[in-house]
Amino acid sequence: MRRSTFVRTAVAACSLSLLAALAPAASAQGGSQEGRHGKPAYKRVGYFTQWGVYGRDFQVKDIDTSGQAAALTHINYAFGNVSADGKCFTGNIPGEADAWADYVRPLDAENSVDGVADTSEQPLAGNFNQLRELKAKHPGLKVLISLGGWSWSTHFSDAARTPASRRAFVASCIDLYIKGNLPFDGARGGDGAAAGLFDGIDLDWEWPGSAGDTDTVHRPEDKKNFTALTHEFRTQLDAYGKSLKRPRHYELTAFVPTAPAKIDAGFEVPRIMRDFDFVNLQGYDFHVSGEKNTAQQSALRAARGDFSVDQTVRDWLRRGAPAHKLVVGMPFYGQGWTGVTGGGDGLDQSAAGPAPATWAAGYEDYEALRRLADSGTYTVHRDRRGGHAWLFDGTTLWTYDDPKVLRAKTSYIRHRGLGGAMFWSLDGDTADGELTAAVDDGLGRRH
Repeated sequence: MRRSTFVRTAVAACSLSLLAALAPAASAQGGSQEGRHGKPAYKRVGYFTQWGVYGRDFQVKDIDTSGQAAALTHINYAFGNVSADGKCFTGNIPGEADAWADYVRPLDAENSVDGVADTSEQPLAGNFNQLRELKAKHPGLKVLISLGGWSWSTHFSDAARTPASRRAFVASCIDLYIKGNLPFDGARGGDGAAAGLFDGIDLDWEWPGSAGDTDTVHRPEDKKNFTALTHEFRTQLDAYGKSLKRPRHYELTAFVPTAPAKIDAGFEVPRIMRDFDFVNLQGYDFHVSGEKNTAQQSALRAARGDFSVDQTVRDWLRRGAPAHKLVVGMPFYGQGWTGVTGGGDGLDQSAAGPAPATWAAGYEDYEALRRLADSGTYTVHRDRRGGHAWLFDGTTLWTYDDPKVLRAKTSYIRHRGLGGAMFWSLDGDTADGELTAAVDDGLGRRH
């Protein structure tokens, strides 16, 4: 998963992390369930970025007005952080936590899902309160807290290292997010302030057993520790769910890598899949703008030895993952290069460096790329067999997914009996949710 680069100075660093529905109806403990009229219900998981409310001005309300909320089954809130002492925490610490965005920031009526302005007395405001309002408007929509990401996986290895540290880590995450016991911040927060908001936990440890961001700790024993950590989350979530007056199941999911070496270094696949409801496969950043040559970043299929969605799915299946628990990740952004030489359609050519862009060089939201495609300056190229697209103007190339590519991917998901689709991230879509709608149509509309 990624965090935008402008956020490292304002919030966190860009991910260079190197994707769906279903077998027959399965239990609530994992996999797909029957949808309306007995049809399979595919997962549609969209990541909402905490920091997107700032520069991009993408508010929770926009998930509703764009039509995305009606097409989603899950929203993953990115991200929760892990402290140096191995606990889930929040606060107002630049680059580490943003309680202001999470639950303190008041929203006016215009930017509120329910059209009512926040008051100074209410204990929950910010994104958390808006997500609560969104769930009330869209019953059945689930919200999970995602822990880690590229920038905030720093202390996962330490937190998972011993039975005692795992128990304390998991208990702290359940207390903060599932029980909703938020630290006081002025009039906001308090015991149970966010109770009932989060329907589960998504683990975005990048990566157990292998290198991630520059300051992220990793150890050979991470592989077995990740298995134990996953089971500890499953155990404590189940115990808490059963203790409630109305017992319930809390979901447990993860973001997992495409590279076989990273899978083998960090994941005991058959064992962890017993505890996960499903996992979101990395389906993007197969190649990134920091590389010297242009290349596809999210192809459905690629030549042997290259990364692709199909390669990722096959690698997880071969290692024992059930198909109906594999959800395919899809990018709502593109990777771009400039100074491309060699002519032709620009693909697989040398480049001078990452292309200039709105938020970070070499990274552009689909909404902006859609405007480039419509400008007449760029030509849209497609590899129909490979299932990917790119824009090229003779000098600058952007590799990205558009509705045609996503429809091919949803067809693949249905054909392979996978668990659904995941999107990074919702704020990259158009104002009318064009990409989300394309996936929803391809999987069979929810409504």
